Amino acid sequence: MSEFDNIVKENKIYVDKTKFIKKMLDQGRKYYFLSRPRRFGKTLLVSTLESFFQGKKDLFKDTYLYDNWDDWSEYPVIRIYI
Repeated sequence: MSEFDNIVKENKIYVDKTKFIKKMLDQGRKYYFLSRPRRFGKTLLVSTLESFFQGKKDLFKDTYLYDNWDDWSEYPVIRIYI
């Protein structure tokens, strides 16, 4: 299962990596290159970022970001599947 919202809604086990998302956003860089081996969680990370930028705070209730992020504004997200 690689969609963050489905994992949360179906009460599946999720290893919280949102602290790394906050660290990444706090650096303020404009571009990131996400390079990870095959079958190593890239889709789940992108799905988590998508939910975050769509302002879906309720999905992050049991994560690090929930209490450590103030601006839950909604931003447009374009996700391209290849």
